[in-house]
Amino acid sequence: MLDSVTDQRPENDHARMEYERDRKAPPEGFPKLPDIPGSRYTDAEFLQLEKDMMWDRAWLYAGHTDQLPNPGSWFLTRNSGAPIIVARNLAGEVKAFYNTCQHRGAPLVTEESGEGRGFVCGYHGWSYTLDGKLTAVRDKRDFVDLDFSCRSLVAVRCELLGSLIFINKDPDAQPLIEHIGPMAAQLEQYQLDKLRLVDSRSYEVDCNVKVLLDAFLEVYHLKSIHIDTVDRFLDHRAMIVSLWPNGHSRMATPNRRPDWVDPGTVGMPEIPTIGEFPAKNNVSYQIYPNFVMPPAPTGIPILQFWPLGPRRSRVVSSWLAPDHDPENPHPLWPTRLNNWERILYEDLQYAPQIQESLESPGFKGMPLNYQERRIYHWHEELDRRIGLNRVPEHARVEQVLDPWVQKD
Repeated sequence: MLDSVTDQRPENDHARMEYERDRKAPPEGFPKLPDIPGSRYTDAEFLQLEKDMMWDRAWLYAGHTDQLPNPGSWFLTRNSGAPIIVARNLAGEVKAFYNTCQHRGAPLVTEESGEGRGFVCGYHGWSYTLDGKLTAVRDKRDFVDLDFSCRSLVAVRCELLGSLIFINKDPDAQPLIEHIGPMAAQLEQYQLDKLRLVDSRSYEVDCNVKVLLDAFLEVYHLKSIHIDTVDRFLDHRAMIVSLWPNGHSRMATPNRRPDWVDPGTVGMPEIPTIGEFPAKNNVSYQIYPNFVMPPAPTGIPILQFWPLGPRRSRVVSSWLAPDHDPENPHPLWPTRLNNWERILYEDLQYAPQIQESLESPGFKGMPLNYQERRIYHWHEELDRRIGLNRVPEHARVEQVLDPWVQKD
């Protein structure tokens, strides 16, 4: 057996793929995965717990440092469910604050991005620095004992993963680099601090966000959904999985031909430090709950899946690349982005109909297989974040995968 925790190290990846390709059944000792209750996708009580205890306390991708080119640059993000300003202060540090004036709650900014030396509320003129400190109040004489030091903007936790900006509404959250655990060492080879932002676009879909997330945590669907695209060159039966603490995971799928190279990327600049394994296989990392990153030597797409409501979601798709010049992009980028969008649409096409089916009396739960264990791992982590005793019994998943999680 080559999929035990002790064999999930990167040096064993090739051997694990050979094992996966040749196995006749799941590995010895792998548990039967209990059905995922269908109510987790539709039940209002459960979805509120999910929002309060998981989404509002998770590390979530907010944007790229290229969106903050200068001291004083800022952009507004609403994907987390609250309007948050992400700004670069005069010292060059990246900060985040709720877009909420501490007087009567008016927005400090109304555009999507901008640049300045601070923020001035357009309603009553209260002024703040780029560090969120209150500096001026109109008609200060009319306030009694107004303590400026107690009226700073409410900060949001903000940390960088290379050039990627993550935010967390939970002020007591574990530091991001510690939170992603064993993944951190693997990400170093991608030089995330040097990658430039190439493109970003979003799509809205009528389904619960987990319908979309599920699709990007497995390759079991390749032969049905991606017949004319990625199934032509990926060998889904040899896919390997690493499960990590805090719900994070990685899967890697080999090419059908070891020497295959995407013809649409030949001649593009490459990340010089990327290892042979991710360079020659399709690797996909997931930072819990909604960040998916399948890196390649010539560019890295990053996807986020955001809940807009119980039955509405947003997908944000962005691309990062080495040696990218926004003023003079490589001529292959338009074709590459179009090809990626075509594959993405293949994944999104059935989502609204799946949501309809999930809400019908014909759906009770999901019997997941060994290939789909990342989905079960994701749901186990959701219950842990909510609190096992808080999850309604009808929606609860049994915790069975811990022996298969790589702790270090």
